[in-house]
Amino acid sequence: MRYYDLSIPSHLMAALLPDVILMGGAMLLLLWAVWRRESPSHQRSVGVLSIGLCVATLVAVLLMMFDRPRASDGPIAVDNFRWMVDVVVLVGTIAAIALGIDDNDRTGSTTAESHVLILLASSGMMLLGAARDLIIVFLGIELMSVAVYALAGMNRRSERSAEGSLKYFLLGAFSTAFLLYGIALVYGATGTTGLHEIHARVAAHELGSSPLLLIGIGLLLIGFGFKVASVPFHMWAPDVYDGSPNPVTAYMAASVKAAAFAGFLRVWLEAFPSEFAAWHKAVVGLAILTMVVGNAIGLQQRNLKRMLAYSSIAHAGYLLVAIASGTPQGASAMLFYLLAYTLATFGAFGVLVVISRGDDAATIDDISGLWSVRPWLAMAMTVFMMALMGFPIIGGMGFLAKWYILKAALQAPTPQTTLAVILVLTTVISAGYYLYVVMVMFMRPRASDAPVVARSGGWTRFVVAACALAILIIGIAPDYTVRYATVGVPRVASPADTASVGAPPRTALVR
Repeated sequence: MRYYDLSIPSHLMAALLPDVILMGGAMLLLLWAVWRRESPSHQRSVGVLSIGLCVATLVAVLLMMFDRPRASDGPIAVDNFRWMVDVVVLVGTIAAIALGIDDNDRTGSTTAESHVLILLASSGMMLLGAARDLIIVFLGIELMSVAVYALAGMNRRSERSAEGSLKYFLLGAFSTAFLLYGIALVYGATGTTGLHEIHARVAAHELGSSPLLLIGIGLLLIGFGFKVASVPFHMWAPDVYDGSPNPVTAYMAASVKAAAFAGFLRVWLEAFPSEFAAWHKAVVGLAILTMVVGNAIGLQQRNLKRMLAYSSIAHAGYLLVAIASGTPQGASAMLFYLLAYTLATFGAFGVLVVISRGDDAATIDDISGLWSVRPWLAMAMTVFMMALMGFPIIGGMGFLAKWYILKAALQAPTPQTTLAVILVLTTVISAGYYLYVVMVMFMRPRASDAPVVARSGGWTRFVVAACALAILIIGIAPDYTVRYATVGVPRVASPADTASVGAPPRTALVR
């Protein structure tokens, strides 16, 4: 078992080996992408090389995970929580690039640099999942966000894409200001940006009631709320998702959300456990608003991308329930949920890549009678809708993911009964649009003027089939995946000794 002393630069670089592989490879691929003239074959070759780089990075992550190295306290984490976040991010990256190769061919786009931008965004996500310092958190978020701003406006011929990208950039810059001011105020109150040092100094100097610290936590909550698209900070998501290319929308809805939640959880539960009473009610309020609004508006959508956008907002609410539990069990439940959600989201958008026509977004009418013309596609979409809804057996992985979050909420030292009840009720509401998609595919006749569903590309078929099989297999036998999701979660300070939410918890750090 290796030991890394993170105060030694060479050890720090060794602990960042997967990140270095991805970042270094992305820079080399960027040179290759712009060196040659744009063409469909060049776009595909850069995409295939990008997938190969992701696989190499994934191998490095898995080797680190199984080696289980230990490390001193430092600016980055070396634990299984980080490796599991990396796995989720890299699975999403591979799926996004694979869908992008076929989607670019379908739309006639030859921009090979879109694949490299996804790699650069993913390197920021991996850094965010490893961050144990607020400065590293900021660097990871910005590296991720700047690349995604460009990806959202990659379709330069679409007004909707330009509008969505501009909204994302302006609101993203606005939220970054909140994040930076929050970091500055927390630093002003504690004199450090390290997550563990913040917690130690707050406890040592009794800073829990410091207005400077509490305002800083509030501003950080707003910044993270924007990144995870929680209500009321969700206003950018529907337009940005609708205007972006399908693979990019899937990437934003799944991978960007996964990385943002990983950073959110690590900051909240490692740096601010003593302020549980201060931030808990705010997180509970965001979770309730997000679950209710996301599902209520999702019921009204006929545009499938906008429906999945509001579905993504609702799932942010479910994940906030895991954070509100404030326990290691909540952290592991969130990891498993992120994996299930990533697979279901990329699978669903893979189906949209097949049925979309040019720049027009797919609607409910476009999938009417899909069973009669593309039965395997209809069956795969059923698996993804059932997984997103949390239906047992067919969407077993999604059901287990919600079940673990419910357990974490109800078994918390301060049981989150209200959140658990609202999670169940809003899941029932979500059945109204998830099951409606399934009903339309199987029970409505195909219209005579309906567009012909073109044959899907090889990469798209691979993504759709792999996601559907993974959901079915892991849903039947989840033990192996859950074992790695529950080992080495962040050193969460659980409010285990709190008699009530209104009383500040005593600090009990658990590995």
